[in-house]
Amino acid sequence: MTELSRIPVSLEFFPPKTPEGADKLRLVRQQLYALQPEFCSVTFGAGGSTQEGTFNAVRDILAEGVSAASHFSCVGATKVTVRAQLGVLKAMGVRRLVALRGDLPSGYGAGGEFHYASDLVEFIRAETGDDFHIEVAAYPEIHPQAKSPASDLQAFAAKVRAGANSAITQYFYNADAYFRFVEDVDGLGLDVPVVPGIMPITSSTQLMRFSDASGAEIPRWIRLRLQSFGDDMASIKSFGLDVVTDLCEQLRAGGAPALHFYTMNQSVATLALCDRLGLAPRLQ
Repeated sequence: MTELSRIPVSLEFFPPKTPEGADKLRLVRQQLYALQPEFCSVTFGAGGSTQEGTFNAVRDILAEGVSAASHFSCVGATKVTVRAQLGVLKAMGVRRLVALRGDLPSGYGAGGEFHYASDLVEFIRAETGDDFHIEVAAYPEIHPQAKSPASDLQAFAAKVRAGANSAITQYFYNADAYFRFVEDVDGLGLDVPVVPGIMPITSSTQLMRFSDASGAEIPRWIRLRLQSFGDDMASIKSFGLDVVTDLCEQLRAGGAPALHFYTMNQSVATLALCDRLGLAPRLQ
């Protein structure tokens, strides 16, 4: 393995909803641990709706000997509830958080004591000092609710100045968007690693649905090629593997500090990508 290929890897999971899902995820994690991830993160549902499942999955990962990061949403939260949750996570042995504003549940009005992720980051720092490494979200293609690119960049800067240690991006398929964002961050004098979030392509319909909801762009040429395959899943997966491998190679060559994979609680696509990239030593 070359020096270039030793870029750190982290993995994201979502909390399973059933005992069968938990068993399946346990197997998936064991397969993905071959990648020797720096940490594994577990998401929250809208409004923190899956908190118990999130904490349970985090607890399982820690028990498996791997560093775990809990997503932490401030939608509808109060200082009292956040303080209690931080205490639970610290007692569990969690040392890394992904601090987000989070999505509002359907029909949910604005509420809680934290309006922005930067407010949450600031509170966590004030309450816990340096007990946690805090990750925040970054949007190379601009947050879908941002008023302008400049305001979005300033919102990111506020999170860093509030105490964030590093950032993980929304997924994207245009490396230039990532490199421009990093350049803009550097231009503000913000010394913070920005880790690209990587979404494997395994299903056209799933990718289109996620992207429409999140604002992540699918370049026209990728969208049209995917559509041309119809229901040919083998061709979709083969094309997706080529596209995302090339993206990761560009990011690595350009100096990305690490790669964060959105696994969707599956192992095959992430393992195939990392094998192509020389990041799966035990698979070779």
